[in-house]
Amino acid sequence: MKVGFIGLGTMGYPMAGHVAAAHDLVVWNRTASVADRHAEEHSSLAAHDLAGLADRDVVVTCLPTSADVDEIADRLGPLLARGSVWVDATSGDPEVARLTATRLTERGVAYVDAPVSGGSTGASAGTLTVMCGGSTDDIDRARPVVECWAGRIVRVGDIGAGHAVKAVNNALLAVALWSAGEGLAALAKAGVDVTAALEVINASSGRSNATVTLIPDRVVSRAFPNTFSLPLLVKDLGIAVGVATRAGVDARVLRLAAERFGTALERLGDVDHTAALRVLEEDAGVEIR
Repeated sequence: MKVGFIGLGTMGYPMAGHVAAAHDLVVWNRTASVADRHAEEHSSLAAHDLAGLADRDVVVTCLPTSADVDEIADRLGPLLARGSVWVDATSGDPEVARLTATRLTERGVAYVDAPVSGGSTGASAGTLTVMCGGSTDDIDRARPVVECWAGRIVRVGDIGAGHAVKAVNNALLAVALWSAGEGLAALAKAGVDVTAALEVINASSGRSNATVTLIPDRVVSRAFPNTFSLPLLVKDLGIAVGVATRAGVDARVLRLAAERFGTALERLGDVDHTAALRVLEEDAGVEIR
């Protein structure tokens, strides 16, 4: 299958590498040198112009925002053959995605939103969970490509549903991370051994990915590796709040999480999402360690 891959960032670069091992792949990136490096490492073909992807059966986008995808779709969409499929692995906005999909569909190009979960480790291993929005037929047409980076593929609804699930998933991550941070900061300030407390919590009902993995590996260790940036989490929180608002749900906990992480972004800038707890620590006058 002839595949085009657009966006070779932290997630896209290894995902495209898996595609190159199974399909005829052309890659494009705003920074052309990254596409050239990918071609050298994975035997893909680097295109320095979007027109170089015009003959692709499947085009994959993995970009920071739906606005980025929308702009690329307006440039590349008219060049694609009718019957091709656009797979959007961006953590995007379902409302913008539906508008993009409508314009592509008018040109005979099917659209599937297929954001992923599993982080850079899952992308490298090819074990990501993919939440798909779109028709069953279109998802099945895209499946041979999506399977290259996926451990699990789940259709969650029509176009936009994948982006909505992804945003809510990341919002739940944010809520768990911040609430665990508050609780552990309180325990640390009360003189409790944080490592011992985590051992108890992780064997009890309060455990979450935040307490099992993120806080021990990144916060207690003070490592804070930037594998999922705080600006991207804040973006996803905004999308999740928008999903809830349009659904008429009083999502006050999600709104509060968006406010807290937004404040952390203002104070810390582009850091790993777990580093947001440094703001909580500074305000509490204690480190979670």
